[in-house]
Amino acid sequence: MHCVKLLGQCPMARDFDREVAELHIRIAVLNGYTALGISVTEAVR
Repeated sequence: MHCVKLLGQCPMARDFDREVAELHIRIAVLNGYTALGISVTEAVR
């Protein structure tokens, strides 16, 4: 939850549907950063 707050304390949109869309965008950004940090391992013979 701390990482979500780094992108903004609360949703800026006033309409509920727009708030949901805004949170989906924040989650997509966080998932992108997480994907960059995960290492890929390959088996070596």
